[in-house]
Amino acid sequence: MSTPICDFVRKYSSSDPVRLHMPGHKGQPLLGFEPLDITEIDGADELFAADGIIAESEANASEIFGSRTFYSAGGSTLCIQAMLHLLALNSSAGAPFIIAGRNAHKAFVNAAALLGIGIRWIFPPSGGSYHRCAVTPEAVKAALSACRAKPAAVYLTSPDYLGNILDIKGIAEICHKAGVPLAVDNAHGAYLKFLPESLHPIDLGADICCDSAHKTLPVITGGAYLHISNSAPPLFAERAKASLSLFGSSSPSYLILQSLDAANDRMAEFKRSLCEFLPKVEGLKGDAARCGYELVGTEPLKLTVAPKSYGYTGDGLAAILRESGIFAEFHDPDMLVLMLSPLCGDGTLEKLRAALLSVERKAPITETSPPVPSPKWALTPREAIFAPSEIIPVDRSLGRVSAAAAISCPPAVPIAVCGEMIDECVIRNFKYYGIEKCAVIK
Repeated sequence: MSTPICDFVRKYSSSDPVRLHMPGHKGQPLLGFEPLDITEIDGADELFAADGIIAESEANASEIFGSRTFYSAGGSTLCIQAMLHLLALNSSAGAPFIIAGRNAHKAFVNAAALLGIGIRWIFPPSGGSYHRCAVTPEAVKAALSACRAKPAAVYLTSPDYLGNILDIKGIAEICHKAGVPLAVDNAHGAYLKFLPESLHPIDLGADICCDSAHKTLPVITGGAYLHISNSAPPLFAERAKASLSLFGSSSPSYLILQSLDAANDRMAEFKRSLCEFLPKVEGLKGDAARCGYELVGTEPLKLTVAPKSYGYTGDGLAAILRESGIFAEFHDPDMLVLMLSPLCGDGTLEKLRAALLSVERKAPITETSPPVPSPKWALTPREAIFAPSEIIPVDRSLGRVSAAAAISCPPAVPIAVCGEMIDECVIRNFKYYGIEKCAVIK
C-alpha cells in the first residue's frame, strides 16, 4: 500500500533543503529524528483541511478499516473530544445528554463538561469492581427506556483497561432500534480489526469510535484514528475535521502522521503475524491458569492477573517481574495488566512464562476492594470545572463536591467525577487506592 506522507518527507529531507520554516531545530539531528520532523510546508498538506498526501493516506486507512477514517496526532483524547462534539451537533435536544458506561475515560468527562453535555451513568452491577463496568444489552435497553428525551448517544468503553470486551453487536442493535447512535472508546482495541474474525466496534455496528493506534499497533505514541461507520449520520463525516480542529493542535506532529502512514503498509503483515502469535498467547495464559493464577478479561492480547488469590497484590507481583526486567502496563493493589503484541517476539513470552511460573504461591490475600458507590450530582460537570476549587485532605472532604475525576488509573470506574457529592463510601475508596488529597469546590 502507498505511503504518501512518508514518501514526501523522505524526498524533502534528502534534497538538502534550506529550512527557513518551523520547527526550530531546522532538521539538525539532535536526537536523530529531526530531519523527518517538518511542518505544513508546500506539498505537505494540512491535517485538518486535508486534500493532498494526508487525504490520500487517510483514504488508505479507510480502506483497511472499512470506515471513514481520520488521523489524530493527539491520541484518542482528541478523538473523544471530537466524537462528543459531533454527537452534540447531531442531537436535536436543546440540552443534549449521553448515556455512558461509568468507566469512561476522564477525557470523556472533561469533554462533556466543556461542551455542556449531560451524562447519565450506567453503573457496574451491585458489588461490582472499579476495574470493570460490565454494560450489557439489557442494561442499555433499560437506560434508554428510562429516558424521557432521546439521548445524543450511548457511549461505551470496550475493551476496557483490563481487557473486558462488551457485547457491542447486541448493544448496537438496541441503540439502532431506538434511533440512538452508539459511540465506542476502542482506544485499547485497534488490533481487533485484524483478528481472524474482526471484533472491531465498527464491524459490530458502532456508529463512531476511536482507536489509539499507538497502544496496540506499530505506531508511535500519540497516533490515533477516528472511525465513522459508513451507515452513520452523514453529519459525522462531513464535520469530522472541523470537530477535530476544535480541540487539536494547529501544529500536528508529522512524525506521528508518518508513523500512521507507514502502518498502513504494514497491516497485512501485522495481521499474519498476529494470527501466528495468538495461539502462543493462549498457551501462556493456559500455563498461568494451571499454575494457579486468576486471569481476568477476554481480550486476546492482554494478560491481566488478579493475583491476590495467588498471595500477592498487583503491586507486589509487578515488583517481582521487574527483577526479571519485565515492566507491566499497570498495577495496583488488585490487578496486574500486561500488554502483549506480535512485535514482542517469542523470547518475550518465554521470559514472561518463566518469571510467572517461578513465583512461589502464598496464602491468598483476603482483603477486597470496597464496593462501588453511586455518587449523587450536586452540580453539572460544566458548573464544577468552572467553579473555584481547592485541594484538601481526603479526611476533610465529607459533604464536599468533587472538582475533578479521581481514580488510580483511567479508564476505570471513577470514584467521583466533577460535580458529584463526596460521601463516606467515596472517602473509603479514595483511601483504599492511596488517594490522600482531592480537588473540591470552594
